[in-house]
Amino acid sequence: MPAVLLATDADWLYDEVEAALGGDDVTVHRVRRGVDVLPALLEVDAELAILDLQIGNMGGMATCMTIRNEEGMGRLPITGVLMLLDRAADEFLAHRSDADGWLIKPLDAFRLRRAAQALLAGGTWFEGVDEHALATGVEAVDSDTESDEAPAPV
Repeated sequence: MPAVLLATDADWLYDEVEAALGGDDVTVHRVRRGVDVLPALLEVDAELAILDLQIGNMGGMATCMTIRNEEGMGRLPITGVLMLLDRAADEFLAHRSDADGWLIKPLDAFRLRRAAQALLAGGTWFEGVDEHALATGVEAVDSDTESDEAPAPV
């Protein structure tokens, strides 16, 4: 049974994630502060961390970067990180923090389940952005549009 750790101080967000993911096959654990994420990941042996961008004392971006640093030092097993963003402009922050995926609020159960399943399977989930652009650093060019200009870097 996979364990999922949700970091949010918003009760409504916990309710939505629990309703979408909780059940017989997934256990959703919660912390209310970003600084509590690392100890909780180790305690519950979570396979996926879901981070709200705005978490009280330590935001989702800083928390994600801390997780990645601890993984790099061998002090934390590799953990999928899904960030919950407030707006599309926050995609830059999620990408820079090395999140494995993100969703833009408002959430719905279908999108949340699909993203969580993708990350639990070892994949990625990037809502609202072309994955090719993330991988190459170059924006995709629409094939229906003629242009003599090279694609702009992201």
